[in-house]
Amino acid sequence: MNVSARSWFYRYQVAFVAISLVAVFGLWASPQGRVQNRSADKSLEIGSRLELLIDDYLIETMNGASFKLHPPQLAETVLRFDAPWEGSGNHYITVFKDGELVRMYYRTVPQSKADPSGKTWEFYTAYAESKDGIHWTRPNLGIFEFKGSKQNNIIWRADGEISASGSANFAPFRDTNPKASPEERYKALGGIKAGLFLFVSPDGIHWKQKSDAPIITRDKTDPPMENAFDSHNVGFWDPLQGHYVIYIRDKYQAPETGERIRGIRRTTSPDFVHWSHPEWIDMGDAPSDQLYTNSITPYFRAPHIYLAFPKRYLPWRDAELPKMYDEMRGKGLSDSVFMSSRDGLHWDRRFLEAFVRPGANPLNWTDRSNYVAWGVVPTAPGEISVYVLQHWRLPSIHIRRGVLRTDGFVSINAPYKGGQLTTRPLIFRGKRLVINYATSAAGGLRTEILDPEGKPLAGYDLANSRELFGDAIEQVVSWDRGSDLSALAGRPVRLRFIMKDADLYSFQFH
Repeated sequence: MNVSARSWFYRYQVAFVAISLVAVFGLWASPQGRVQNRSADKSLEIGSRLELLIDDYLIETMNGASFKLHPPQLAETVLRFDAPWEGSGNHYITVFKDGELVRMYYRTVPQSKADPSGKTWEFYTAYAESKDGIHWTRPNLGIFEFKGSKQNNIIWRADGEISASGSANFAPFRDTNPKASPEERYKALGGIKAGLFLFVSPDGIHWKQKSDAPIITRDKTDPPMENAFDSHNVGFWDPLQGHYVIYIRDKYQAPETGERIRGIRRTTSPDFVHWSHPEWIDMGDAPSDQLYTNSITPYFRAPHIYLAFPKRYLPWRDAELPKMYDEMRGKGLSDSVFMSSRDGLHWDRRFLEAFVRPGANPLNWTDRSNYVAWGVVPTAPGEISVYVLQHWRLPSIHIRRGVLRTDGFVSINAPYKGGQLTTRPLIFRGKRLVINYATSAAGGLRTEILDPEGKPLAGYDLANSRELFGDAIEQVVSWDRGSDLSALAGRPVRLRFIMKDADLYSFQFH
């Protein structure tokens, strides 16, 4: 929505600013709220990249505002696992946009409906595709035979030892490294007991195993572990850091209980041959939850930010299922959580609440359900989607699409009584400030630009700021003098957002 007239400015000044003088104006004089004097060499060079407000990195102070997690809204079922070569043990889903297509890869276990114990399971990897991320098809690929027919969408299957086949946890990605050969433009990881093996493909459909030897094995100096790679171990090329990254499942001793539980390690490589020693990711003082999968991916609109949607597993807790499913019951319950990182090693896990809950349907209250697949894709203007596995172990197993607003994982939220945030000194490139925000009909948002010491710049102060209210993914911020910020580009400035009943998701200088 466009900028309004002056009416809200005066009413908001009285209703919020006047009531919160200490928060708005006293911030410069109060010892507790004073903006610290940071020299230019402490400024953050953000250029013209998109910045998500998901952590403390950009923020100096907040008053009356707080971080808010926005779970996805579960929409339609995009795939029911009802093909003959599929089953209730289907899992480990990979989704990514690749040109005009959205590709999906997933594990299939045809025996799992008849044998929920897993003792007779055989693993395949299947492929589906979509033009919009909403409507999906299983193409007849004619590559592997299943029960006498090649009319299926299977792209890989186990031959011999599962650990050498990768079918149990096949995790593909498109290799965007400009040095990658065309024959290996697509890579995948897979393997359980012996380690992780590399698979390569020129087209994402026809695959071969690169070597009989795993590229990553368990470090023999570690305490004994059982099935250390039994998870969706994901990898990708990071062009900003100039290396490949793999996140693997492992086990560590929880300091709270001494129990060995599932966790996440990271390893990197410049060439997909020589790998660093896998190190544990750092989640600060977050509790030692069992994280069975990680689903770590760079956010496609801001690749300097990694997002993760780990599946949180609670093996000691069970829920009642309808009696007809008693023999299909596994052990434990699962939901998924959210966390983020700016270097891939240190993770912000401020949100301990679930990102995806099981919900009201009792059939979602099974172990390893509510898992978020690897990958975030755009599915409509202003909309992104994730994909959630439901009803694991049960005949009705399926994938649903989870919908979020673009950049809409986390916001800085201000209640009706108002709130504000001030950034650290930023050095930007561009002419205009564009924000992703939403307000109520009674809410609003104003923006000030300050010098590094926290003093408002003439013409960009609160009195000259044009009020914004509405809901927009890309809203240009303006003042009485206009929106052109060219004169401020390249010099350190702070942003102050003053909000009422509003959410601010991200900003960018264009």
